[in-house]
Amino acid sequence: MTWKPHATVAVIAEDDQGRFLLVEELSNGQIVFNQPAGHIEEDELILDAACRETLEETGWEVEPTYFLGIYTYKAPANGVTYHRFCYAAKPVRKVTDELDNGIIGPHWLTLNEIRELGCKLRSPLVLQCIEDYRNGRRFPLEVVIDGQT
Repeated sequence: MTWKPHATVAVIAEDDQGRFLLVEELSNGQIVFNQPAGHIEEDELILDAACRETLEETGWEVEPTYFLGIYTYKAPANGVTYHRFCYAAKPVRKVTDELDNGIIGPHWLTLNEIRELGCKLRSPLVLQCIEDYRNGRRFPLEVVIDGQT
């Protein structure tokens, strides 16, 4: 059997009031909260995927500012391993209310509100990425060498 990890992106977007952009969505019949996140499509630049997923899931246009890291997570529900390229981004403007299927809606939440969601977070990476960002974890965008460029 061939192991096939999933390459995904996630975006940490913080507004000027210290709130973070999260997505309320349906996943396996459960309502969960996640960062704007999703799979990188074939031939898509990783940064483009981060911006696209944020727009499709929240209606917000963002400008990536930093790379936070690559996070690995093996989902217990399906055994799939995800490699998450996580970025910090500046929210620029809301451009649409039209969102992907399965998305209930975007929410701007404080760190304490996010912590209180507990098991409603889609994975432990949601809180870990935000806390890493809040603790100053930041790398230049150029640290990721995208072979497409």
